[in-house]
Amino acid sequence: MSGKFVVGYDGSVSSRRALEFAVDRARAQGGTIVLAHVLEWSPYSFLTPSELEERHKRRREEMERAEKAITSTVVAELQDSGMPVETVIRYGNTADLLCRIAKEVNAVQIVIGRDGQSAIGARVFGSVAGALVQTAPVPCTIVP
Repeated sequence: MSGKFVVGYDGSVSSRRALEFAVDRARAQGGTIVLAHVLEWSPYSFLTPSELEERHKRRREEMERAEKAITSTVVAELQDSGMPVETVIRYGNTADLLCRIAKEVNAVQIVIGRDGQSAIGARVFGSVAGALVQTAPVPCTIVP
């Protein structure tokens, strides 16, 4: 059985563990890694036209930085080891976009790392893991 494994990756130690977990599963099943990096962004801001223009410029710069600093090194490592890999970088809500990406690529699984956020912090601010468990269109694995 082959398929695509969407990995939420932000360069953190926990996302690296999630990637390693997903690579093991993908290798065993002849699958592909879809490395997904989401830059958090809220569309619910009221901005002037000049502020919007500046915001879009910053978004482009942040996406380029993410491509260079976060994903390019990992992609090279995966390709050198023979693991098929695709990358997706988006702006928005992490949980929503990981679900959307999984649907778009017909993924068989979403894998993310747990960052150890406190229970109170998760209740107040929510958590990507909690949202994914409730809304993911495919099985979701949270790697400790």
